Amino acid sequence: MSLTPSQQGRLTNQLQQLNELATELEGQPEDLLTLLRQLEQLHRSVQDGPFRGSLPADRSQLFSLLQSVERSGGWPYIPRLQLRTFMDLLQHEAAADETLPAEDTLVA
Repeated sequence: MSLTPSQQGRLTNQLQQLNELATELEGQPEDLLTLLRQLEQLHRSVQDGPFRGSLPADRSQLFSLLQSVERSGGWPYIPRLQLRTFMDLLQHEAAADETLPAEDTLVA
């Protein structure tokens, strides 16, 4: 679970630029609040789009991903309500999967 050197360089550069902007905005709480809101929107956009779309569909693969997350520094901030809702959806889907017959037992 790591970025390529090129990706890490791009990310580092962009984070430095955002940090410089925050420093420029010091003493301007309304402008800093705008920056924070836009960063939060980016976080939500990544979380609800590419991240969720990339989650494994298989429970054992999801478990492996979660173990890797724990080893690499933990979960990024996700509000508890959203995380709780996400976990409830996973449990609901798992329960639904257990009630369906296995594909190889179906008769045509």
